[in-house]
Amino acid sequence: MQPQLSDSYYGPAIPPTRGQSRNRHHRGRSCFSCLFSIFWKLIIALIVLFGLIILIFFLIVQPRAFKFYVTKAELTQFDHTNNTLYYNMVLNFTSHNPNKKLGIYYDKVEAQAFYEGSRFSNVDVITHMNSFRQDKKNSNPMTGVFSGQKLLMLDNDQISEFNKDKNVGVYDIYVKLYFRIRFKLGDSISRKFKPKVKCDLTVPLSTRNATDFTFIRLIPTKCDVEF
Repeated sequence: MQPQLSDSYYGPAIPPTRGQSRNRHHRGRSCFSCLFSIFWKLIIALIVLFGLIILIFFLIVQPRAFKFYVTKAELTQFDHTNNTLYYNMVLNFTSHNPNKKLGIYYDKVEAQAFYEGSRFSNVDVITHMNSFRQDKKNSNPMTGVFSGQKLLMLDNDQISEFNKDKNVGVYDIYVKLYFRIRFKLGDSISRKFKPKVKCDLTVPLSTRNATDFTFIRLIPTKCDVEF
């Protein structure tokens, strides 16, 4: 039998060589790089999948923005005296839904009227209480009544333009409309969207000879719809 040797006989533990330490560090970095690569591949796959879902939705539903027109404009008063504008104007609008699969809920429509870059009126065309649903491939009328007086400071150039318009009897009026709408697809209803509509109008004063401006009055004006 061999005599039992004490621990001191074997001497101190042999430390790992540099090569072994480097291999362990390399394996740790390699594992981290592998996880990082998998993570990014998963993110890219989700983005591609989400893009495909959106593409398929657009191909099937083919959503389109509604179309908006001013079909008639009646201006019976537009006087600027002592820096105050006195006005009375009625605008008839038509909104058309060109979609084959989407209905539209019009929850609120607010209209603002401008002359020479200054706002002179702000009215509700549709309020929450008289909101309505527009069916697919359908059109609906709306009316905005702008009436009252407004303090309107015009500089010399703007006053000169106003006098020219007054002599001709036709005024360049800019109308901006703010919408709150929702889309309906089957039984699903989307969140609220807030598109804007911009209309550049040439409105004749109705008190002048109607035969001079009948052509202007009857032509519908298409407005720009922005989401």
